[in-house]
Parts: sequence; C-alpha cells; structure tokens
Amino acid sequence: MKSFITYSEDCHFPIQNLPYGIFSSTDNPNPRGGVAIGELVLDLTLLESEGLLPSNYFSQSNLNLFMSAGKEIWSSVRRQIQELLDENNSSLKDNSELRERAFYCQSEVSMHLPAQIGDYTDFYSSRQHATNVGTMFRDPNNALLPNWLHLPVGYHGRASSVVISGTPVYRPNGQTLPMGEENPVFGPCRLMDFELEMGCFIGPGNELGEPISTENAGDHLFGLVLVNDWSARDIQKWEYVPLGPFGAKNLATSISPWVIPFEALEAFRIDDPIQENPTPLPYLQCEKNWTFDMNLEVKIKSPTMTEPETISESNYKYMYWNLAQQLAHHTITGCNMNPGDMFASGTISGEEAGSYGSMLELAWKGTKPIQLSNGEVRKFIQDGDNIIMTGYAQGDGYRVGFGNVSGKILPAKKQ
Repeated sequence: MKSFITYSEDCHFPIQNLPYGIFSSTDNPNPRGGVAIGELVLDLTLLESEGLLPSNYFSQSNLNLFMSAGKEIWSSVRRQIQELLDENNSSLKDNSELRERAFYCQSEVSMHLPAQIGDYTDFYSSRQHATNVGTMFRDPNNALLPNWLHLPVGYHGRASSVVISGTPVYRPNGQTLPMGEENPVFGPCRLMDFELEMGCFIGPGNELGEPISTENAGDHLFGLVLVNDWSARDIQKWEYVPLGPFGAKNLATSISPWVIPFEALEAFRIDDPIQENPTPLPYLQCEKNWTFDMNLEVKIKSPTMTEPETISESNYKYMYWNLAQQLAHHTITGCNMNPGDMFASGTISGEEAGSYGSMLELAWKGTKPIQLSNGEVRKFIQDGDNIIMTGYAQGDGYRVGFGNVSGKILPAKKQ
C-alpha cells in the first residue's frame, strides 16, 4: 500500500497508520477532524463537504461522535480514506484545486484534545515498575502488594487537567513531610517526575450495571495515544495513605494529539505475558492477545541544551495487565464507560535500568543521579526542563508512530 503523498520510511504517519486528531488552521480557526499523512494533515471535514467521505463525524470539535460509531464505521471510514490517499486513485491526487484546500502542513496547524474526556482512569500495570517502587519504598523481598498479581490496580484521575502535547505545566504547590520531621510544610514540589504511559480512548460505552468482558473489549476500544502522567513524588508520598494519589497527580496529564486506531496496530500484536502464578480469575482471562510491540523513548531538553537527549528506551510489551483486562476490571462492578473516556496504562518500565519509565526509577529515588552529556545531572525534573516522549511500531519498510508528547515544567506560582 502506497500513497501519492511522499514521506520517508521512518515517518510516523504513513498510509498504514492514519491516526485521527482535532486541528485548527489560520484560515479556519474552527477545531475539526483530520488525519495525519506524512508531514501533512488531511482535512476530513472538507472531504465530507465534497462528498468524498460519506459521513458526518468530523465537523465536530472532538471525535466523540466518531468514537461512539463503532468498529464497522471505523473500518469503513478508514478504508475510504486509504483509498483516497492511494497512489492509484485519481479523485484527490489529480484534483490540484481540492488538494490545495484539503492538506495542511502539520507544523502550521494547532492541535487540540482529540476528545471531550468525561472520565480518566490511571492503572498501575507494569510489573517491573511496581516492583521497583515497592523495592524502594517497602520491602525488596515483598515488593508487590498482595493484590497486584490478582487485579489491575488503578485509580480515578482528573479528566479536566488532561492537556494536549506542548502545554506548559506549572510545578505544583502542596504539602510535603520533610525527612525526619513530624509536621508537614507547604511549598513547591521538590521531586517533580514524569511517567511514560500509553492512553486508550473508549468508543461505544456500556450501560450502568452491564460489565464489558475481555472477549468483547475490542468493540469498545477506539485507539491509543502517548501519555505523560506528571507526578509530584514528595506530595504523593505524604498524601497517598490511605486512599492513593490525589494532588500529586491532578496537576496535569499530557497526551499526544494523534489517536492511532487499533486496525493500524494489528500487525504488531504479540503474545501477552504469561499469567500463571497466580492465574487470573475467569473474568480477567483473555483468549486474544492485547499486547503490542511498540518502541518508546523519553528525552529531556534542559534550558542550556540545544538538542534533547534520550534518557530512557522502553517498549509497551512490558505491560503485565493488558487493555482488555483493564477494561473488564474497570466495568466488572457495572461501572458505565462513555465515548471519549480515557484510561492509561500506568508507568511502563522494562527490565533494564535504561528502560525505566520514570525519573524516580532512572535515578533510583535520587541515589543514582542521571549524568547528561552537557555535564548537568538530574535526580528529578528541574524548572525549564522539557520532557519529550515518542513511540512507534516498526513494520517492513514503514513505521506506525505516535509523534510526540512534550511538556515543559514552569516554576511554581507564588501563593
């Protein structure tokens, strides 16, 4: 499959990908649906108005309506877009006037949140990450809590502070308990961190009281984005007992703008990790694999650096609990999901130190500072640091990628 749009083999957005997003342009400030192809954005609203795309999903300021349409519609629309972009299809390729209006340079448009996110849930599903954290803060011989291998642990996050890539993030203020002290103090977070995660958007929802099974999960999962779930570690350490993260996590969650549909990722499914000791309860058992081979990378760019520097290389395959299990557990109580809801994987950490998905692990709670090539060191994120995450699945002569999710930490606001 080849497109008449040219791009390199390492481009994240070939015709095999076609991720959906919401963009606006200088000539049309209305947010609307588009697809990334090469270095361009294809305006899907224009295709609808020209009758080339017989649907009415993309003139909205979010993708919620399209997400709710279901797998048959998603497949049909994707197939029509691929046909229009195919090198052998002349309807768009040879219409220079329409092409002039239909395509925009990605570098010249503004990207917006792809969905109106009603609810956001964050899981904790990387075994290595959970083991690392348990080793640092509890007992290395019993790093995992008793429930961890029996269910996908999660908490309800704050949907209102999910932001699009490039949005600056203020260092939060809050309560922390200094080492050796009995009483907390108030002030800026001192241990600012990132978390490398993957986010999944919900398509059609379920009725209150009606769980979604692992078998049917694919009917409800729309697509994936990259996630940086910012974390204030010192605030979290003081507040999390007994109910878990709160202010340490509600400051911001950054996501990449392009949502990759699962059809684009089918070629990259791999076997799920073996779950035998213990075997999950029946409602969490899966016949279909929901693990994907996707390379992930975290870079840092300090104010004195001219180019960002890689500090972690990981892979989505390191997840222990998969997407279908997460959705099944989320809804087993009868919890109702809605189109545009998002849940995140939790920090993705591999088995080697260079593949850990947080600064907490990479610098091992500050005891092993990261040495950067310009001579700077980092235990945690400093003001002015820009964290950039990227990811892709490698095909035969093409990549299916996410682009980037980035965010710069700004100084805390004075109280």
